[in-house]
Amino acid sequence: MSAIRLLVLGAVKQHGRAHGYQVRNDLEYWGAHEWSHAKPGSIYHALKQMAKQGLLRADEIAPSTAGGPPRVEYEITEAGREEYLRLLRAAVSTYDQDMDVLSAGIGFIVDLPRAEALELLRERLRALDAWRTAVTEYYTPEGGPEQLGHIGEIMHLWVHSADAGRVWTLGLIDRIEGGAYVFAGEGDPFVGVLAEGEENPFAE
Repeated sequence: MSAIRLLVLGAVKQHGRAHGYQVRNDLEYWGAHEWSHAKPGSIYHALKQMAKQGLLRADEIAPSTAGGPPRVEYEITEAGREEYLRLLRAAVSTYDQDMDVLSAGIGFIVDLPRAEALELLRERLRALDAWRTAVTEYYTPEGGPEQLGHIGEIMHLWVHSADAGRVWTLGLIDRIEGGAYVFAGEGDPFVGVLAEGEENPFAE
């Protein structure tokens, strides 16, 4: 799964209607250009591709004041909303997602109802535990990596990754259960996008 589709769909959805530069600006504001493949070229490509696929609706508006081609604004379609939620749920619940995919999922997790977000995180936890159990059928962490020569370091890394993922996921579950953050249906959400014309302190 690629993080770029989730990031772009989520950014357009947050604005309601957005042009490519706004989407790029938001993703840079979140630092996504540092922790994902959300570079300008891939953002504009994803917008055009998802418009062709019917996930976004593209509307040409007034020509650019700089004399360039007409600016295109995008809105998420019903099919786009369904794809966005599918990608979001998978990003949060699947234990072996790349870090950029998990990061994108956490960035949009409050678009879900609180109870659903918690269940998806518990699903991730169960999968992490099952994965760790499978690894430890061949490798005993207490015995240290040397028991399998330097190849043991691979399994040592896997077990440590699972343990770290478990601790982090449990902490997030605990914070959400304790009332942290505003989830879907609970009130005004946190605004994580820049207003039109607002300067981005993190722009490249």
